[in-house]
Amino acid sequence: MKPIHPVKAGLALGATIALVHTFWVLMVAAGVAQRWTDFIFWMHFVQPVWIILPFDLGTALMLIGMTAICGFGIGIVFAFVWNRLHLN
Repeated sequence: MKPIHPVKAGLALGATIALVHTFWVLMVAAGVAQRWTDFIFWMHFVQPVWIILPFDLGTALMLIGMTAICGFGIGIVFAFVWNRLHLN
């Protein structure tokens, strides 16, 4: 089995997680995040208690950036663990 390149795995996971959070930021900016959150909780038989705050560009950029960085780190760790477990 071919080993996973840690940086490529980090970039792939970081980009994926950042993209998911970019979609969330767009939902907040469009004003639909509260309804979506309420619906998700309702489907799980949970009474929603979270209130979505108004959109803030600085917070949005921090969210996307931090999730990309964390995803990158997790992807690197995953690749190292995967490669270690699959040594011949």
